[in-house]
Parts: sequence; structure tokens; C-alpha cells
Amino acid sequence: MNRALERLFNGIIKENPTFVIMLGMCPTLAVTTSCINGIGMGLTTTVVLAMSNTLISLMRKIIPDKVRVPAFIVIVASFVTIVQFILEAYLPSLNDALGIYIPLIVVNCIILGRAEAYASKNPVIPSLFDGIGMGLGFTMALGILGAIREIIGSGELFGIHLFDEPVRIIGLAPGAFFVLAALVTIQNKIKIIHGKRTEDTGCGGKCKSCVMKCSDENNQKEG
Repeated sequence: MNRALERLFNGIIKENPTFVIMLGMCPTLAVTTSCINGIGMGLTTTVVLAMSNTLISLMRKIIPDKVRVPAFIVIVASFVTIVQFILEAYLPSLNDALGIYIPLIVVNCIILGRAEAYASKNPVIPSLFDGIGMGLGFTMALGILGAIREIIGSGELFGIHLFDEPVRIIGLAPGAFFVLAALVTIQNKIKIIHGKRTEDTGCGGKCKSCVMKCSDENNQKEG
């Protein structure tokens, strides 16, 4: 269970596919004109990631290495088709908004990358949580990006009017690059600050496993 939770955390924070690994840039920049579109794309990708990772992990020992990638594509394409039919039936407005980017999930670098790097080499449960973690990380990134672009670019959020005179360029294609660059910069700045604080402890901050027991000594000095 710890391994599964570690995969979940890894996909959402440590190896976020958008802000850290920088994969899936095409849908990230194209569909995030609104928060709802970003979340919809992210959740759609999450479902495909979870199901494809699970099936690929189950079949990892019987898929020949020579046809590994074509087999992965067939599996992913099957789940994408199922998800698209469901969207057409129950969420036609979202399906129309996402358009061609739903079928393009088949060749999304995140899905094929996780299939090749993790699901094809690991057991089912960790692979399932790896897919869910990566998908939720992707959803979070697209939701944040879409919300910022919708608020600044149109002065609205979820259709609710917030203010007049928005910055229209943020809602256009160049605005996606500007907002993504700003978010990645903020994230990297936070990482640098956190890294410096960890270095200041002198032992990487892992006090519980540290043989030097410096935290105990410091407590005794303070006492």
C-alpha cells in the first residue's frame, strides 16, 4: 500500500507530467482556454491512463517485446474510443469543446511514456496508482492553467462574470505559453528555496534516520 501511495504522490507532485516532466504540451496549451475544459481533459486522460496502465501491467509478461509499442497503442486506442463514446452520450458539450484532442489522447506522451516506463515492468496495483497519480497531476495542472487563463483572459470563471476589461491575449494561444512559463518559474523558485532550507540543516533534513543525532543534541542545548 505504501508503494501505491508513493506512486500517487509521485504523479501529482514529484513528477507532475506538466510542470516537471513537461509532457502532453499539445492538449495542455490548446484546451486550457477555460477551467472546465482543462479539468475535463485531465479527467478524461486520467481514466485512460488508469485503465491502460492496469491492462498493460496484466499483460506485461505475454506481450512480445518486438510488438510492445504497437500493442500499447492498440490498448490505449481502445480505451480512448470507449471514453469518447461515453462523452458523446452523456457530456456532448464537453466532447465538442475538447474536439480532436480526445482522439489524440492515443498518442499522448504521458500515456505511452507511463506504459513503457512503468506499467510494462511493474505489478498491477502500483501501475494503477501510477496512472491515477499522473492523471490527477495532469488534471491539477490543466485546471490551474485553465482557471488563470479564463479569469485573466475573459474576466470570468465557470461562466461567472468577475470583472470588465480582461487581458484578451491570455485567452489566446500565446497566453498559454506565458501562463505556463510563469507557473513553472514559480514552482522552480519554490524548489530552490526548499532545497536551500534542507541544505541548511547540514544532514539533508532526515533527522529520524540520521546517525549523528544532531536534533537530539540541539534539543539538549536548548534545554
